[in-house]
Amino acid sequence: MNDIIVLGSANMDLVVRQPRLPRPGETMFGAEFTTVPGGKGLNQAVAAARAGASVSFLGAVGRDEFGSELRSCLLNDGIDVSGLQHVDIKTGTAHVSVLDGGENAIVVVPGANNSITALNDHAKKKICDARFLLAQFERPTALILEAFRIAKEAGVTTVLTPAPVREVDRELMQLVDVLIPNAQEACELAGIGDEDTAALELSRSVGLVIMTRGSRGALVAGAGEIVRTVPAIPARAVDTTAAGDTFVGALVAMMAEDMPLERALSAATAAASISVTREGASTSMPTRTEILDVSGLEQTRG
Repeated sequence: MNDIIVLGSANMDLVVRQPRLPRPGETMFGAEFTTVPGGKGLNQAVAAARAGASVSFLGAVGRDEFGSELRSCLLNDGIDVSGLQHVDIKTGTAHVSVLDGGENAIVVVPGANNSITALNDHAKKKICDARFLLAQFERPTALILEAFRIAKEAGVTTVLTPAPVREVDRELMQLVDVLIPNAQEACELAGIGDEDTAALELSRSVGLVIMTRGSRGALVAGAGEIVRTVPAIPARAVDTTAAGDTFVGALVAMMAEDMPLERALSAATAAASISVTREGASTSMPTRTEILDVSGLEQTRG
């Protein structure tokens, strides 16, 4: 039995560090090229595992070198990969431009991530035996909807990161216990330009909205009201890739051990602040000891 089941993507990030984005038709030089295990699902799984949770990953990769590397990455962090399927489609890739100042631009080629549209019996059992189901929008909508239906019937808490943002099925929203968008995603989902108003509107459809706002921290809304705001921890950003995924993974890990929401949010904020000071996606994610040290929380487990 795992604390958290992550139904998500696994991509190999192909990362170029460059001063800015090129103009149409322009060729420019980059400073560095690296490959880093990523994908929003893998990122969140790794973040949760490093924060102390027992994690199982439900995903798909190709029968290629990238697929083998991603499987090894998950195993190295103690993540159960019995639900990782190998298919005859190339492993997903994310083409990441990291700009001077730490901001990034990303193009994702889903590949194997889109190859599975229904859960097998093993995946269904893993979900029913978990405490939390965590998903993102880098897998097919039908697959996420099926998983959330099963989770709700089994009393499993459902958590959705609506990224990349897209139109959400009304039924799916009604199955979400915790929705974690960033400010832009919240506005697009709600069809409202003001981020605070968007969060309030979304909180009328789901159990709880936790909207991340980068250097401005996070806002929590429930039942049409702002519950609390959480300040960010100042950090000198080197690379913001996967900072949001780090926040989500660490947050759900702390929630899975029944940590009060306020303390879990503090830990997640600390985890994100550490990640932006390091390069890469999964490679930037902190350990539980680092998170507790920066957040000032006492060690409560292990």
